Amino acid sequence: MTQWQQALAEIKRGCEEVLLEEELIAKLKEGKPLKVKAGFDPTAPDLHLGHTVLINKLRTFQQLGHEVIFLIGDFTGMIGDPTGKNVTRKPLTREDVLANAQTYQDQVFKILDPAKTRIAFNSEWMEKLGAAGMIKLAARQTVARMLERDDFKKRYANNQSIAIHEFLYPLVQGWDSVALQADIEMGGTDQRFNLLMGRELQKDEGQRPQTIIMVPLLEGLDGVQKMSKSLGNYIGITDSPTEMFGKMMSVSDDLMWRYYDLLSFRPLEAIAMLKQQAAEGRNPRDIKIELAKEIIARFHDEAAAEAAHADFTQRFSKNALPDDIPEVTVTIEAAAIAIPQLLKEAGLVESTSEALRMIKQGAVKLNGDTKVEDSKLEFAKGSSTIFQVGKRKFAKVTLV
Repeated sequence: MTQWQQALAEIKRGCEEVLLEEELIAKLKEGKPLKVKAGFDPTAPDLHLGHTVLINKLRTFQQLGHEVIFLIGDFTGMIGDPTGKNVTRKPLTREDVLANAQTYQDQVFKILDPAKTRIAFNSEWMEKLGAAGMIKLAARQTVARMLERDDFKKRYANNQSIAIHEFLYPLVQGWDSVALQADIEMGGTDQRFNLLMGRELQKDEGQRPQTIIMVPLLEGLDGVQKMSKSLGNYIGITDSPTEMFGKMMSVSDDLMWRYYDLLSFRPLEAIAMLKQQAAEGRNPRDIKIELAKEIIARFHDEAAAEAAHADFTQRFSKNALPDDIPEVTVTIEAAAIAIPQLLKEAGLVESTSEALRMIKQGAVKLNGDTKVEDSKLEFAKGSSTIFQVGKRKFAKVTLV
């Protein structure tokens, strides 16, 4: 393989789509450093592993010698990204945006090389554009064109409101590409409309249009919906090593391979070898442990990964109770309380329906070994019991 062919193979690893691939090949053949842009709106203070799918790909470009621009949307963050939303997203204050942006920088350098990363803020050029410039920018597109966007189209069809400022978001994101003269822009598959807008505006400005690289959206721990803090199915990169390990081990065996493909830095040949070992009978749990330790070492260190592994083995493989079980006191009016309500009052589940579901799944234990099978089980006032819900939630509950 030629050098550009090897580079193309690494770039396409784990990617969903490249628009247009022939343009990317032409740019790689030129042998010049390319400007690779990825934008992040600092809408929350912490990043999770779903965000790192894209950041990992930026790391690949850095290793290939290209210029990575980590664009913080401090201006667009105050608009509110409508992507995938069925309601208007609440804009952030400037103070919120700047505070979150700082934590993004601190976290992203756990993956990217600071010396090879350019941090940019789109307020730098958007504030200079001014009101007149924004009106001229808005004149570049029609309402009909904006309604081609899937989420806008659905909201319009369902008579749900669309605020006019939301139409500006794709235009501003596209203008970012013009301002940075980006050769490549990366984003999730849900960003397709916005990414294409950058190409259109660059063409209007006489620039060579950026190549678009879209990465898949990583499923969360439930294996169904995309990883999201609001859905509670996430692994945060600032989570403790013990918490990270427990969450990684809760991933299904099938989803584990997708996590390997999108999150691991191992060579493709090494992952293929692990898949072969699994096919030959190696326990998927042991393969999952390898991935958990790799991820923890990346965001903490090797020692933390080993300690988390040892802790997990002690707690769960040997059915040992943790040493630091929180103690909870629940006040009840009656002489006894049913277990679904008890678990809810103790903060071990969000609702009694979740408690019933966990009991049905066999995921509730008493004092470390007794599995609860009766959802009508009651506990008397004055009793003190250790409850375990799932693999990671423990509490010693005293009823008064």
